[in-house]
Amino acid sequence: MQKLTSAQIRERYLSFFARHDHTIVPSSSLVVADDPTLLFANSGMVQFKDLFLGLEQRPYRRAVTAQKCLRVSGKHNDLEEVGPSPRHQTFFEMLGNFSFGDYFKAEAIAMAWKLLTEEFALPVERLWFTVFEGDDQVPPDEEAARLWIAQGADPSRVLRFGRSDNFWVMGDTGPCGPCSEITMYIGDDLSKMRAEGVNSDDPDYVEIWNNVFMQYDRATMQPLPRPSVDTGMGLERMAMVLQGVHSNYETDVFLPIIAQIMASLGSDEAHYRAHFAPYRAIADHARAVAFLIADGVLPGNAGRSYVLRRILRRAAYQGRSIGFERPFLAEVIEVVIAQMGKAYPDLQMRRQFILESADAEERQFLRTLASGLSRLETVIAQVRASGGTAVPGVDAFLLKDTYGFPLDLTEKIAIEAGLPVDEAGYAAAMKEQRERSRAAAKFTRGGDAELWADRALPTTRFVGYEQLAAEAQILALISNGDAVARVSLGNPVQLVLDQTPFYAESGGQVADTGTLTTPTGIVQIEDTLRPTPGLVVHYGKVTAGHLELGQTSVAAVDALRRADIQRNHTATHLLHRALRDVVGEHAAQAGSLVAPERLRFDFTHNRAVEPTQLREIEARINAWVRADGWVGWEETTYQAALDQGAIALFGEKYGETVRMVTIERGDGLIDQIASTDSRELCGGTHVRSTGELGYVRLIGESSIGSGLRRIEAVSGRAAEEWVEQQTQMLRDLAARLGVAPTALPERLDQLLNEHRRQQQVLNVLRAKLTSSSLEGLLVQVRHDEGVPTLVAHVEAEDIPQLRTMGDWLRSKIGSAIIVLGTIIDEKPLFLAMVTPDLVAQGYHAGKLVKELATVVGGGGGGRPEMAQAGGKDPERLSDALHQVPSLVAAQRKG
Repeated sequence: MQKLTSAQIRERYLSFFARHDHTIVPSSSLVVADDPTLLFANSGMVQFKDLFLGLEQRPYRRAVTAQKCLRVSGKHNDLEEVGPSPRHQTFFEMLGNFSFGDYFKAEAIAMAWKLLTEEFALPVERLWFTVFEGDDQVPPDEEAARLWIAQGADPSRVLRFGRSDNFWVMGDTGPCGPCSEITMYIGDDLSKMRAEGVNSDDPDYVEIWNNVFMQYDRATMQPLPRPSVDTGMGLERMAMVLQGVHSNYETDVFLPIIAQIMASLGSDEAHYRAHFAPYRAIADHARAVAFLIADGVLPGNAGRSYVLRRILRRAAYQGRSIGFERPFLAEVIEVVIAQMGKAYPDLQMRRQFILESADAEERQFLRTLASGLSRLETVIAQVRASGGTAVPGVDAFLLKDTYGFPLDLTEKIAIEAGLPVDEAGYAAAMKEQRERSRAAAKFTRGGDAELWADRALPTTRFVGYEQLAAEAQILALISNGDAVARVSLGNPVQLVLDQTPFYAESGGQVADTGTLTTPTGIVQIEDTLRPTPGLVVHYGKVTAGHLELGQTSVAAVDALRRADIQRNHTATHLLHRALRDVVGEHAAQAGSLVAPERLRFDFTHNRAVEPTQLREIEARINAWVRADGWVGWEETTYQAALDQGAIALFGEKYGETVRMVTIERGDGLIDQIASTDSRELCGGTHVRSTGELGYVRLIGESSIGSGLRRIEAVSGRAAEEWVEQQTQMLRDLAARLGVAPTALPERLDQLLNEHRRQQQVLNVLRAKLTSSSLEGLLVQVRHDEGVPTLVAHVEAEDIPQLRTMGDWLRSKIGSAIIVLGTIIDEKPLFLAMVTPDLVAQGYHAGKLVKELATVVGGGGGGRPEMAQAGGKDPERLSDALHQVPSLVAAQRKG
């Protein structure tokens, strides 16, 4: 048995199957596009699902992959096992070889045997093989058993198991079939090896590979015409076997990460052994965090973003449990990037962004952790005091909603205190929130999917890349929710054509509008959407005559509006390339809007783009525009596009054939334009050369969330209008100030200086007026049992002036309790001040104003020396001030 590193195992596996005519297919993103049933890729076959179902065609029939996987949701949720278990992770790599109707059991088993016994040199005497034992629907898989024995397996180590262990299904429909698993005995004493250990919890037995033979249709259980093969081998488990250890965390996959945790903490091997579970959890979670952020996921409160936040915060809490009192995750994640960056270049490319995003989230969590823990400790104390036996679910939900505590973190802390969490109550509170959210949600036209899903209409052919008007036949009409054969004047209509020049809203580009003309009527098209894959639906209103099913029509796009949209879409691509060149390659697109009047581009970045950087980005774009670079597009394979440097957007699902848009830099100042030509996978419409953009202007940059920024811009006619608006505004300002536009800065400086001088004079006069008006208050100081107290209703324009009054009075009186009341913006306000000598005697300004605020229907508080409070009822201000002496007396007695 060879002792191989994890990198060598990955490389040998891929190379072995490449030599056996398999195409090496890169790992897909962890983010699964267009599959609502999966948050993340959790197995190697996910990216081939449509291929297995016959919904997609690719140029190969054999494939091999090393696939990034994450199991943190649904039935494959390993999060709670991570740490205590030696073999569970959230993130892992799945090695797999696949046959799409090509080879089947004989070749799959022969290659598996050869890889394991020759390439990896595993001892045959330690290997066990399982096959399906059969049931009333499917016969026993004796073929697989015979094939293993023919390869050299001991018949006594070929075992039969039922459906739960050796039959695989994709779902209620689709392909299914028996599977054959390979298990290895890793115990020290070979004489103790027994068949009973296979598929048991005995740690001396490790399942290392599963061969799934897809040969039946799940709906009918009839044989498939083209059976296929799907296999999966966990890289980390194979590393454990080949490196001769009994835990994944003792392999070279994890040891460098754990070593960094110890180095960052300043601990040693003994501390690690005594607290191995938190160390392992941090090491696993660091890998998951690095790969999720690299794949475009950022911490948040919903969906995938919430899963990332949950994993990261769980790692931060585990770190706290072993002694960390500062942020540390970025240091650990840096080891992950260094270790796996060669196999997964996105980690290296987005290194800085990954580290900054993880560090920012960890710091935010640490800030809320203390207050959340305090709240949870209070809840636990209340439960114990009341004789309760569980943390109420509503409190657990509020901790999640208010403090960002995931349920599993609350459960962990509560269990340490000897209390479970009422999960049913938590679920009820969560359900109530979701129902409130649904009630507040607005329905959109995207909800029309069900209306069109079962109509069996052909795919709409899009001809809008080449032409803006086309003849088309009306295939379907819906008006007011019903399928109809005729729509009359004034009625709304949804219609489907056999072909269309109208672009359906997608990829950030808004839909085309225009007209549809038939021999009997005209429809004004107001929107174009794709409610189901391949089907384009036009939304409009009959503005003349009537419309009939089956008519031939002329569909014409609003050409002027389309031209504006195309300019902004091409400008978006230029902005993306320039942004990456100036800010860094981590600045990946995270959303966009391409409309006729403007464009909006969202991207990943952890800080505001500097003004100098924005100017450089804009200069690069406009240099590119002046260079009049060629814009073109072609259909190619997904891998060929990536090989040419094309940018594929995170979260988008691409087929084997993609549309690649290329924008050449032109013959201008190449180095001042872009580092490379722009290449992106894009289905949108574009201009033919960058010169058509005319001019591009960036008009805004802002934050839209943690690690997300937004740039807004205009191009073409909209940019011209923007410049004219700015110029006209300057003309108007100059005219109002009676100077030429070029003299505006000088005149503005003069006015500002004059304003400052007048403000200074006003402040002096106000101070004198305040002093003179306050002089009379000094005689109102009363002495109750030796405590000077001043209570007064004063006139103040704002809170700063009220505080100035209090400061002046305090300086004049010396030792005193001062309470001032005023009305600002029709609301009562109190200011209380207590000098330090009286604070030492137990008097408290914050407690004083808190009592006063209740009289006027408000609240407030503050420090013992100074506090302010407000209310809603100005008519009760005097009543409140009259209570000050009794409140002061109560504090004296207290």
